[in-house]
Amino acid sequence: MASHIMLSYQWDDQALVKRVYDRLVEDGLPVWLDIEGGVKGNINDAMAAGVEGAAVICPFMTPAYQASRSCKRELSYTDSREAAIVPVMVARNWEASEWLGLVTAGLLWLDFRNAETNDEHFERCLQSLEAEIMYNAGHLLAVAEVPRDVADEPGPYEKRSLKRKPGRRFLHAQSMLYIREAVGEQTWDPDSGIRSKVELCEEPGERGSWEEHKGNGCKYFRNVATNGYLGTSGSSP
Repeated sequence: MASHIMLSYQWDDQALVKRVYDRLVEDGLPVWLDIEGGVKGNINDAMAAGVEGAAVICPFMTPAYQASRSCKRELSYTDSREAAIVPVMVARNWEASEWLGLVTAGLLWLDFRNAETNDEHFERCLQSLEAEIMYNAGHLLAVAEVPRDVADEPGPYEKRSLKRKPGRRFLHAQSMLYIREAVGEQTWDPDSGIRSKVELCEEPGERGSWEEHKGNGCKYFRNVATNGYLGTSGSSP
């Protein structure tokens, strides 16, 4: 049975990936990383075992990742096993194409392009990554309980209790604020039902979680708390 999160990356991004690994483990998540005991014996056998035991794989996408034959083998094998893929975008002014674009087409990627500008921004990126991981594979992961108050390890951030989320939370790309449904701003569309106007907030709150639905050849999102659709009045999902 799938049991861990696998971080897939090209060596140029090892420092960032190691930092992400440390924080995920600190928050009680089971993570597989090659440089943290993941590779033992034959490297191909070890990488295959990492993929086969993964509930979700997070590729850290860059041009170098796309050009790497090893990364291509890892992610293509993951795709063939139908494991969850949560892409992480690292490169600026670039988008995945060729085999990587095909494998990640239609997937929501996490924006880590400026993750290392400061600790607060890194923390926001990490929280978004954890939420997406739990949304996709929380029911398959053995998440350890992490004490909230550890006297001998003060640290700048409060420990979080991670649970499978009922929906996704989105950050506005420019402001890095959460997108949530605005109070009293629902409109009624006769064809598709309730429509929701949104606001940008520092905390997502109960109106900041959205469930993905598919229909009529597209995706649309419905608010978990109110059942209002993410969109504007007059457009259909």
